[in-house]
Amino acid sequence: MVMNGFKNEITGKVTDFASHIRISNFDNNQSPEEQPILINPDYYDSIKKNPLVKSVHIYASKPGIIKTKDAIQGIILKGTALDFDWNNFRTKITEGSTPHYSSPQNLYSILISRKLASLLHLKLNQQIAVYFVQQPPRVRKFTITGIYDTGMEEFDRTFVFCNIDVIRKLNDWTPQQAGGYEISLRHFKNLDAAAALFYHQSRFNLKVESIRDLFPQIFNWLELININVAIIIILMIAIAGANIISCLLIIILENTLLIGILQSLGAINLHIQKIFLCVSVFISAAGIFLGNILAFSIAIIQKSTGCFRLPEESYYLSLVPIHFSLPQILLLNAATLAACILFTMLPVLIISRINPASVLRFD
Repeated sequence: MVMNGFKNEITGKVTDFASHIRISNFDNNQSPEEQPILINPDYYDSIKKNPLVKSVHIYASKPGIIKTKDAIQGIILKGTALDFDWNNFRTKITEGSTPHYSSPQNLYSILISRKLASLLHLKLNQQIAVYFVQQPPRVRKFTITGIYDTGMEEFDRTFVFCNIDVIRKLNDWTPQQAGGYEISLRHFKNLDAAAALFYHQSRFNLKVESIRDLFPQIFNWLELININVAIIIILMIAIAGANIISCLLIIILENTLLIGILQSLGAINLHIQKIFLCVSVFISAAGIFLGNILAFSIAIIQKSTGCFRLPEESYYLSLVPIHFSLPQILLLNAATLAACILFTMLPVLIISRINPASVLRFD
């Protein structure tokens, strides 16, 4: 639950910046600034009507430099329009609000991160100058109308949200041009299928990239979590198996006389082994049941109160995340019970080596 929560939270934070799929001009430009594409209303509508798609919006990016009296910082301006979905991002706003694009007076309003505000000693509603390295060089004054915080330092230090019309004016683009489309999906599990679909539907001059293609280092890191989960589960099941074997051996040794009496009365080893196998299944099931109660209790407490905290600079999260996946939990419980049953087969085989005559004579 913790590992799934961690993966979901980090994935959600990354997609807040770049959505799930990005469609842009196909070129060899390594700059964060895109070559413009012409917005096609029919193509836009076809993407929006796709059942896999939650939302689609146009965007544009442009590198710039924020300069104050005592500091300087390179940034990337991300221009968005009225079709941008702020619902997920509003929870990250710590001060102010998202930029209001409907009013011409708010054309130069921007949303910056708390990290940038701290580095450059900026405050809400303060005016700042942003310099753009182009021919001819240009400078624009913006007003900070909101401050956000995602905990993802490499993004927070870089991205500043603004009106896409600002970038159009700086680049001398027409209102029908943009840097590309960004697509948010309803479910992350459909990422590969949706990326392949839009790749085949797009024109030859358009490049389709999934969030995994844009930030491979982050998603490779998240994939390593699956390996950690597998190792932890294997170790825990191995420890549980050793415990159940020890427990059953003690029970068998304590009941050696009973086994000898049952054998002398005509009970075959298979029937006696079934008795002890049922005992071990009961012990394993009881342990799994109590473990589930403890795990869910801790998870629910953490989900509702957030009492277990993390250093955000190291984990990108301030709280230990929890995500419930019932199919995975049921599968893990079933696999653990099956493993414990297999482990108990070893000590149960000892019963066949017990000689009733020796046991009864000894007693």
